[in-house]
Amino acid sequence: MPSNIASQARVLYVRLPCNPIFPIGVVYLADHVHKLFPHVEQRIFDLGAVPPLDYGAALDRCIDDFRPTLLVFSWRDIQIFAPVGGRGGNPLQNAFEFFYARNLFLKARGALGGLRMATTYLAELWRNQGLIKRGFKRAQRYSQNVTTVVGGGAVSVFYEQLHNRLPKGTIISVGEGEMLLERILQGKDFSDQRCYIAGETTPRDRLIHEEPAPLEKTACNYDYIEGIWPEFDYYLQDQDFYIGVQTKRGCPHNCCYCVYTVVEGKQVRINPADEVVAEMQQLYKRGVRNFWFTDAQFIPARRFMKDAEELLEKILEAGMTDIHWAAYIRADNLTPKLCKLMADTGMNYFEIGITSGSQELVRKMRMGYNLRTVLQNCKDLKAAGFNDLVSVNYSFNVIDERPETIRQTLAYHRALEQVFGRDKVEPAIFFIGLQPHTHLEEYAFDKNILKRDYNPLDIHLPWVSKKLLWNPEPLGSFFGEVCLTAWQRNPDDFGREVMDILEERLGLAPLEEALSAPIEADRRPLAALSS
Repeated sequence: MPSNIASQARVLYVRLPCNPIFPIGVVYLADHVHKLFPHVEQRIFDLGAVPPLDYGAALDRCIDDFRPTLLVFSWRDIQIFAPVGGRGGNPLQNAFEFFYARNLFLKARGALGGLRMATTYLAELWRNQGLIKRGFKRAQRYSQNVTTVVGGGAVSVFYEQLHNRLPKGTIISVGEGEMLLERILQGKDFSDQRCYIAGETTPRDRLIHEEPAPLEKTACNYDYIEGIWPEFDYYLQDQDFYIGVQTKRGCPHNCCYCVYTVVEGKQVRINPADEVVAEMQQLYKRGVRNFWFTDAQFIPARRFMKDAEELLEKILEAGMTDIHWAAYIRADNLTPKLCKLMADTGMNYFEIGITSGSQELVRKMRMGYNLRTVLQNCKDLKAAGFNDLVSVNYSFNVIDERPETIRQTLAYHRALEQVFGRDKVEPAIFFIGLQPHTHLEEYAFDKNILKRDYNPLDIHLPWVSKKLLWNPEPLGSFFGEVCLTAWQRNPDDFGREVMDILEERLGLAPLEEALSAPIEADRRPLAALSS
């Protein structure tokens, strides 16, 4: 590429259609480029704010108006496993009705729902590929040297499967894209970045496991972003909407099913508290009162507790006393001081993904939690004045699940309800969607559950989706029947109904049994897998 590309560049960021979630990725990319290349013309075009029937025409109009030389597509979602309603209905319910229902009507309904879901999934996959190709061809009307970059959450996970689905020459970006865009705009070689070129190069082995470039982020300039993003006000109209703010990147843990630690890297990089607060203040002045800290974990480890304290103290000092905020939080990394700061700064919702209420299974899943500490810290949080909702993610039938560990999870959940109140603890029932590049995928290979040449995008095939929706026998049918009963009894409170049915059938273990985990070297199936 010519060395003077930045002086001529016109960068268009296209966020491909997805649920209405604030597109923090493209916002931060555009902000970063502007700070380095202030004269580069940029625009953000968010298809998430466009009616579906107008996607293609709206993209054409934007390209005709802006005439980009660099197209950057952000693709957030591909896989569709979820415990709640979404594309084509409720994917989990469709799958369980088809695989586990004894009633032929329910089985047929699940089959039809699954077919509708698979059709929607394939349509979205082809639609997004088509929008990328359409945008590239349209931009070539105005510049024969158009460069196309495709990145985002979906691409980072499924980058190996996209090489033959995108136009030749497309740069497929894995993880963070700031340094890649820098190199492209400077006309410099970018082959050492986490990327490859469709049809021209192949991804390096274990590309996703390479550490991203260290980057200290400064406050996003929302005066600039507002000027290049016509749809910005779409996210400010509803006062209930949570606007994303990032306080750090990276996750140091090895949870066996999670892909965050490889996408963002294990090195945690803290954004300076003053910069985070300055960014929040810009949004606050625009009427935003609800913030979502988009970190993989708000407090990923105990050594970062002081950073969290500093940030929350500076939020209070800034006078933003009427805000609310939410985040994913490792609740084992709290102190009474942090709990008080969280309550005082307006935390009104948080999620903890403990996966299981059995310390034995938490250890086997490489979660790194001490459930006794989590429970005590929740008591401290309640004592500090937190009276809002906590969502607790449970993934039943994980490795070595059995009736004893289910009873332990139930006992632990009841203990959390005693702390916060039953109506304040929302059990989110997940069955893990097996992701590429995780320890769990390696475990599935090792146990011949999956073949190494499987395609994780083939989830429209029932025999593939059943393996990727982690619910193996001998307990798979049991959990399937329990979930089906819960949907019939109380579909509007599915999670709590599942817990109640399990308790009816299995009872509760003593809480102390849930909190204790004798080490059994021969019962650790993931211990031998490399990280």
